Amino acid sequence: MMCNDKDIITLKPIGVIKSDFASPDSVPIIGGNAVIEVFPEYKRGLLRIEENSHLWLQMWFHEADRSLLSTVPGKVNSNLPEYGVFSIRAVGRPNPVALSLVRLERVENNLLYVSGLDAIDGTFVLDIKPYYEQEIVFSPSTPYIRPLKREMRQEIFIKQAMLHHQEKCAGLLLGVRMALIADDHFGHLNSKDLKVTVNGPRCLADVLQGLSNARLSNPPRFRFTATDGIGQSIWEKGEKRLTITAKQAVTDRESLDMEDDRLFSIDFFE
Repeated sequence: MMCNDKDIITLKPIGVIKSDFASPDSVPIIGGNAVIEVFPEYKRGLLRIEENSHLWLQMWFHEADRSLLSTVPGKVNSNLPEYGVFSIRAVGRPNPVALSLVRLERVENNLLYVSGLDAIDGTFVLDIKPYYEQEIVFSPSTPYIRPLKREMRQEIFIKQAMLHHQEKCAGLLLGVRMALIADDHFGHLNSKDLKVTVNGPRCLADVLQGLSNARLSNPPRFRFTATDGIGQSIWEKGEKRLTITAKQAVTDRESLDMEDDRLFSIDFFE
């Protein structure tokens, strides 16, 4: 089917992004803080928007390459295979309509202050929609676009842990570090045959369940026992078994910077 003039779609932006990021290469993988300036004629559309904690933004990535139909997600890992642009969240695509989930921090008149936005300054906003509870898919099937650098994986895990747990707790960063070690040994933590057992505080269990998407049933992949200890996680896949036990309570900075073997006792059996 060939397109003709009747198939042309005209979109009018409803706002613009105010961000510290001037170029696509400067945008971190986890996004950052930004302000959405909604144009005055659309201000009434913001009525009661502050009742939402998270928003979906549809934007027009005006600097994207519109000739792409397949690409390697090189910003994440240049060693990954090529994917069709409709199979991943590639920036370049025939119609560079971007979709981003952000946290709404506050509203001031026609300005929305958000965090977690991966767009450059001057990006036009096409639409704003609230995130609904029923949209969640707790354990989806997805390709594993694994970042090459461990530091990037850590940043992504921290963002995922915060989205799941909703607040910082003593076990959040320890859980992130445990997940990184498990990722080093097993790869994709959402694998249907990777089982996770957590012994320790509820915060740690909540974080590791969120990062692994492990359910209690269908299939049963997650077990938890509340204890007074700092925390332990056990990861099992086939004959392989990884046990990670925290050695001592540490500060947030230490939990991010310390070497794995100083932070944990690690036992791996194949």
